[in-house]
Amino acid sequence: MGPRPLPLHLGTALMTWVSSESALRLWKPGSLSSNPASPAPEAIAAVLSEAAALEAHTGAGAFDEALRREIGRRMERLADGVLAYRRHPVHRSLENPPAAWREGNTQLLDYGATHRAARARGARAVLVVPSLINRWEVLDLTAEKSLLRAMAAHGLRPYLVDWGTPNAEERGFDTTAYVARLERAVAFLTKRARRAPAVMGYCMGGTLSVALAARQPRRVAGLALLASPWDFHGDRTGQAFLVSSGPLLAEVADRVGELPVDILQTLFWSLDPWLAVKKFARFLGMDQQGDQAREFVLLEDWLNDGAPLAGPTARECLIDWYGNNTPGTGKWIVGGRRILPSKINVPSLVMIPSGDRIVPPLSAAALADPVKGLRNVTRRDLPLGHIGMVVSSRARDLCWTPLLDWLSDIPAKRK
Repeated sequence: MGPRPLPLHLGTALMTWVSSESALRLWKPGSLSSNPASPAPEAIAAVLSEAAALEAHTGAGAFDEALRREIGRRMERLADGVLAYRRHPVHRSLENPPAAWREGNTQLLDYGATHRAARARGARAVLVVPSLINRWEVLDLTAEKSLLRAMAAHGLRPYLVDWGTPNAEERGFDTTAYVARLERAVAFLTKRARRAPAVMGYCMGGTLSVALAARQPRRVAGLALLASPWDFHGDRTGQAFLVSSGPLLAEVADRVGELPVDILQTLFWSLDPWLAVKKFARFLGMDQQGDQAREFVLLEDWLNDGAPLAGPTARECLIDWYGNNTPGTGKWIVGGRRILPSKINVPSLVMIPSGDRIVPPLSAAALADPVKGLRNVTRRDLPLGHIGMVVSSRARDLCWTPLLDWLSDIPAKRK
């Protein structure tokens, strides 16, 4: 199905490469489109000099023809990379654990079923909250690259929030409704485990988890936050498209009842419009039977299998979070309560990947700020990316191990 939206990725490449021909005509001396009074920039002038030298030996139009061949070669390589991905036989094959609790299209998957160490008496329950946008499978991609199964093997008992796809009722959910659902889930776990669970939030799931801890501090033994945005104006690099299109997209969400997956993927595209072109060209050069290609396909499947965002939540994220920075300015209200990290005394761990291009490190770092951040917080900076912190070859040593050790050391908070 990917990369989504495919027409946007192909159009980006095609329009950029084809525009090279137009640019050449504008700058090439003697062209009807050129302007002799406007000198070419130094880099362009160097290319024009090389083109002139080439055509002096091979004849007029040789450079133009070479340019057209290169454009065709690049388009063919991109198409071949996409087709190789789509035809690859590998797909995620792990069996999901059973659900311990359900409400609407949300369910809690009990990863205690994956390892007996997680079922030992006294094993700490951990409510794992992923983003509402990208699905949770990146936390359980393969048997070797599964943070959730590593937690279970470590003697923790993770319960994964599988948000599912919003049903008719859930399409009307705002963040208050989602946090309320988390409150009921944590109440269920507290009763089941006979003590408060820890909570681990990833990306947007971490933002929601902060609200959960603010509203239910006695039912949260500890709070681990991985690449969780908070100060949405901390670093606005790359947000120009999102900020300018936010009001229009909020109107779309109001009318449609949700923000569709392809629109959400367009927002990710805006962070790096050339990312798909580069990575599919790289994929084509991989051994298609090797582990690297296999992991590429599994990650790409996950990236393209997102869920639409409920309309009211989409409006809140676009206008209140990114537009007005309500979390970062202490104005985010959930169920009538302002969510202020500085009022939360739950033991907390904030993990910040320094190479994150989705959640700027400065945005996540606000949760560990000495004044406005969480009161009882440990900060850990990781030389990893947003996705790499949970699935890369270095994730186990740099992220998983310190995270699991920290979760295991949280003092017990009895029911």
